[in-house]
Amino acid sequence: MPAKVANDGVTKELKLDNRLSSVLDLDAPRATANRDALLALLAALRAEEETIRHGGGAAAVEAQHKKGRLTVRERLKLLLDEGAEFLELGLWAAHGMYTEYGGAPSAGVVTGLGRVSGRLCMIVANDATVKAGAFFPMTAKKVLRAQTIAIQNRIPTLYLVDSAGVFLPLQEDVFPDTDDFGRIFRNNAVMSAMGIPQITAIMGMCVAGGAYLPVMTDTVLMTEGSGLFLAGPSLVQAAIGQKTGAEELGGAAMHAEISGTVDFKEPNDHMCLARLRSLVAKMGQRPPASPEAEPFRRRPCDAQTDAPKYPAEDVYALLNPAPGASNVYNMREIIARIVDRSEFDEYKEEFGRTVLCGYAWIGGHAVGIVANQKINQNQTVAMGPAAGDMRIEVGGVIYTEGAQKAARFIMDCNQNLVPLIFLHDVNGFMVGKDAEWSGIIRAGAKMVTAVSTSVVPKIAVIVGGSFGAGHYAMCGKAYDPRFLFAWPTARYAVMSGTSAALTLAEVRTRQMERNGKTLSQAEKTALVDEIRADYDAQADPRYGAARLWIDAIIDPAKTRDVLIAALEACSLNPDVPRFNPGVLQT
Repeated sequence: MPAKVANDGVTKELKLDNRLSSVLDLDAPRATANRDALLALLAALRAEEETIRHGGGAAAVEAQHKKGRLTVRERLKLLLDEGAEFLELGLWAAHGMYTEYGGAPSAGVVTGLGRVSGRLCMIVANDATVKAGAFFPMTAKKVLRAQTIAIQNRIPTLYLVDSAGVFLPLQEDVFPDTDDFGRIFRNNAVMSAMGIPQITAIMGMCVAGGAYLPVMTDTVLMTEGSGLFLAGPSLVQAAIGQKTGAEELGGAAMHAEISGTVDFKEPNDHMCLARLRSLVAKMGQRPPASPEAEPFRRRPCDAQTDAPKYPAEDVYALLNPAPGASNVYNMREIIARIVDRSEFDEYKEEFGRTVLCGYAWIGGHAVGIVANQKINQNQTVAMGPAAGDMRIEVGGVIYTEGAQKAARFIMDCNQNLVPLIFLHDVNGFMVGKDAEWSGIIRAGAKMVTAVSTSVVPKIAVIVGGSFGAGHYAMCGKAYDPRFLFAWPTARYAVMSGTSAALTLAEVRTRQMERNGKTLSQAEKTALVDEIRADYDAQADPRYGAARLWIDAIIDPAKTRDVLIAALEACSLNPDVPRFNPGVLQT
C-alpha cells in the first residue's frame, strides 16, 4: 500500500513504481518458433517421465500386487494429502545408466516433497518393481541427496521401505565410500540428533545393512508379510547352518511381540499408510522463540492480487531449445513472470549490466535475485586501457563490473537475511587483455567467495547455458544450493558443444598430423560434428539429472510454483549461521 507521510503540514502519498514492464511480442516469428519447439520438447520429456514412473513395467507391477502390496506410486497417492502437489526430486536419476543390467528407472526409489496431514515432509520410498528395490550406486546417492535437503531445511522425513538391499553385482560402488550406502544410516543418526523427525514404514523386504535404516529412525511401522532381518533364511543357513522361515526369522509378528523392534504392526499397506498419516498429524514443531525471531521476511500472499501481471506461459517464447542456439532475450521478462505483482527493486541497474540483481517477493517470501542478462549491452568503460571508450558487452558473459556488483549484492542479502535465487544463462567470465587488465580474476574470486560463504538459503534455476566458472559463480551444485532446478532448455558443461568440438577437433587434428596423417576438410567437419554431438548429449539436462547434478527438470511455466515450494521448505529451518565472508580480494 502507498505510504503516507507528513511534510510541513502537508500529507503526501508515496507510491513506488517498481513493476517490471514487458515488451515481449508473442506473435513475432521467432517467438512462435521458440514456443512450438519448446512445447514439442516438453511433450517428449513428459512422455519419457511417464515411462520412468512405470518403474519396472507391467509384469513387475503384477508381481507386486500378487504379494498383496501396493506399488510405490499407489502408496504415495494414499499417503499424500488429497489434491496436494508432490514436488518430485531426482525423477531422472540413473536415466540411461546400468543398461547392462536392464536399467534402473529413477534409480529404483522415489523422493520428493509433499504434504502429509498438512505437514510438509520429505518422502523416500523404494520402488520394489525395479530389481526388488535394490540399491544401485545412484540409488544410494539419491537417498543421500534427499537426506541432505531434509537436513539443510529441517524437514520431517518419511521412509517407505521395500528393498532387497545392495545390488550385489555393483557392491564395490555402493558399499564403502563417504557418499555411499553406509552414509544413509549415519545421516539417520545425525538427523535424529538435530531433532528432525523420521518415521519408517516397512512395507516389504528390509534386509542386510538396509535393516539399520528403519531401526535408526524415531518410529517404525511394519506390515504383516514384510521381512526385517540382517540376513535372510538362505544366508542364515549358509552362514550358520540354521534352517528357519522368513516369518519366524524376521516377520512383523516376531518384531512386534518378541524383539520389540517395531512400534506398530499393521495388517496391510492401506492400514499402515493410514497409521503413518495419523502419526504425522500429531507431530509437533519447534517454533521460533517469537515471531520476530523468524529470520526470513514473509508476508501474506493472495493467489490473485499478488500473482505476476503476465502469464507464465509467455516464457515459452523466449528461448530456442535447440543445442547451440544463440538466445538473446531480456531476463527481466522471466523475472516479471515469477515474482509477486511483477515488482522488482533492481540493484545497481546501470552498473555491470550483464548481471541483474534485485529484491522481490515470491509467494510472499522475500528474496534476492541474481540473474544473467542475455541482451548485448552498450557500456562505458570507466577504467583500463580503453578508458572512456564504448564497448559492446556480450549477453550472458560476466564482466568485472558484473562480478563486483553480484558479490556486493550477495553479501548484502546475507547481511539482511534475504534468501537468494540464481537464474542461470551464463557463458562464463570475460577473457582477453582488457578483461585481465580490469581485474576479472580478482572480481570473479570475490563473487565466488561471496557465494561460497553465503549462509542464507540459495536456490538455483538453470534457464539456458551454465558453463565453466560462470556455473560456479552462479551457485552451481558444488556451492550447496538448497535446490537446483533446470529448464528443458538448460545446457550444463565446461563450455558449449560448439566451442568444445572446435577445440578438441583442433587438438586431434594436430595429433594425427604429427603421426603423418592429413585430414581433408570433409573429415575435419565430420570430426567436429561427432565431437559436438557427444558433447551436446552430455550437456543435456537429462544427462545431469541422471547423475543428480540437477534435482528436477521443470516446466518453465511452473518456475514460480516450484520456487514457492522450495522457499516454503527453506523456511522450516530458522537457524542461520553468522555470515563471515573471510578474506576478499579488494
